Amino acid sequence: MNSNQVDPVNIQAGSTAENGQYLTFSLGDEEYGVDILKVQEIKGFVPTTRIPNSPHEVRGVLNLRGTIVPIVDLRRKFNLEPVEYDQFTCIVVVVVQERVMGMIVDSVSEVMNIPSADIQPPPDFGNGLVGNMLRGMARTGDKLIILLDIDAVLLGDSVGMAMAA
Repeated sequence: MNSNQVDPVNIQAGSTAENGQYLTFSLGDEEYGVDILKVQEIKGFVPTTRIPNSPHEVRGVLNLRGTIVPIVDLRRKFNLEPVEYDQFTCIVVVVVQERVMGMIVDSVSEVMNIPSADIQPPPDFGNGLVGNMLRGMARTGDKLIILLDIDAVLLGDSVGMAMAA
């Protein structure tokens, strides 16, 4: 296992939503977090099979032990500059509304306990679209972690329509 990967066996151990456990990962210079209970496993990056006419952010699909898993590149989803995938690039496999999906991230950081007192509501951008994808903002030490509502991120707008088809 690469040093950037979290042992999937230890991800679920003792994790509950009440504990505020989040898997944190990076995209560029920013740190993001998702509820650990949504995470099924973490894999090093492997090539995917491209699906014609799929949304721009859908990198392709992956056969994961007999399950076809759509893979979303979060850099594309968030309109970030593309980068070359490297040895730190990971696919985080999550379960969203009973669907297994994967998301490509620059690197996985750690599983963190974040007390609810350290989480503030997301900023109001006026349009609601960005705010709907955020669960909140957490400050841990000198870092600000953007906590994502991964269901809204992966199943909102074009990805949701592609999955429903």
